[in-house]
Formats: sequence, C-alpha cells, structure tokens
Amino acid sequence: MLFKNRRFAGQVLAQELAAYVNRSDVVVLGLPRGGVPVAFEVAQALNAPLDVLVVRKLGVPDREELAMGAIAPGGVRILNTNIINMVNISDEVIARVAVQEERELQRRENLYRGQRPFPDLHGRTVILVDDGLATGATMWAAVVAVRKHQPAAIVIAVPVAAAETCQQLETEVDQIACVSSPSPFYSVGLWYENFPQTTDEEVRELLTTATKNGQALFTG
Repeated sequence: MLFKNRRFAGQVLAQELAAYVNRSDVVVLGLPRGGVPVAFEVAQALNAPLDVLVVRKLGVPDREELAMGAIAPGGVRILNTNIINMVNISDEVIARVAVQEERELQRRENLYRGQRPFPDLHGRTVILVDDGLATGATMWAAVVAVRKHQPAAIVIAVPVAAAETCQQLETEVDQIACVSSPSPFYSVGLWYENFPQTTDEEVRELLTTATKNGQALFTG
C-alpha cells in the first residue's frame, strides 16, 4: 500500500484502532518528528489525548540512517549490538554520538513541551505512533521509556513496517497495529507518495491544535 502522506496514513491507521475509540484511559504519543502528523490523525479519530515522546536514533557515524541504537527520556539508551559489532564501533564513538543526540533530545523536549509536564501514563493504555518502522530502534527505546511509567498496556501503531521488526517488537508490547508490512521493505519513505521532512513548526502547530481541541494532557 502506498500512502499519499503522513496525515492520510494516520487516518487509515486509525481504522486499525477502532477498539480504542472514546476510551478514557487511552493516550496517543507521537514520536517526533514524522510520527506526530500520523499520531494527530489517530488521536482525532479515537477522541484521545495527544502528546509527544521525544526519542533519538543513535546513527552510525557517516552512515546516520543506520541505527546502532536509540535514546529516550529518563536515561533510556538501547544499543543494537549486531550493528555495533558489524561496523566495529568503539565505546568512545557510541558515547560521543549519545551526548550529541541527548542535546538534540533536550532541545526538542523544550521546544515541543516548554513548561508543560510529561503526561501521567500510570494505569493508562498508551498508543505509540510513528510514520513507519525500519530497524525499530527508536520505537524500542520509546517502549522502554513508557514502561517505566507503569502503563496498563502499550500499543505500537504504524502505517508501515518491516515484518521482521514487528516480529522482534511484538513480544515487548500488548499489541502492534500495522496497516502494511511489505517485503522487501527497503525504507519507510518508499511507501509514501509525499514524504517531506516534518519540521519543528509543524509539530508545534499540531500540538497547539490538539490542545485547542481539548486533546492534551497537562497532569504529570
């Protein structure tokens, strides 16, 4: 399946999540930046609060699209030992990249959230949304970060994903909702007609709109 854009993909994805419509315990968290337009549509369709969970991929130097791991709030850091061993990456390089990405994570946290506290996820059903899953490193970090808040359930929701990545993640969460798992997969962007980089301003505008629509959580 080829999606027109992220917003359309979110509308299609929401149909896979009909069981969560109008449930008071549901929270939708988009992974910035590209996951937020998708999550916005999901939250709208489910009549659920929308917020963000900032995660950052740890890219292999000079091959940034190849994830050797990821970081998330709360000191979460996960590493892909297969990639690290294959490329022979030293601990020093990993630490340097992690410091750089931690700075960017904090910048985005401040930009998107400001003084607003992180939502209370205890006992809630948390739906984690991204625009797609390739290696799944950032989603894995997001799951680890959310689990620290003791939710009742964690659901991963994406329009498109590599089948093997879904298989690796399905034992870590309560449900994976995925519209399409094409093979061969190659990359997330290949399955969108229009796949521009989502900007910080777009993320902020969508969160502002969600707030105006009463779809924001302010208790932390």
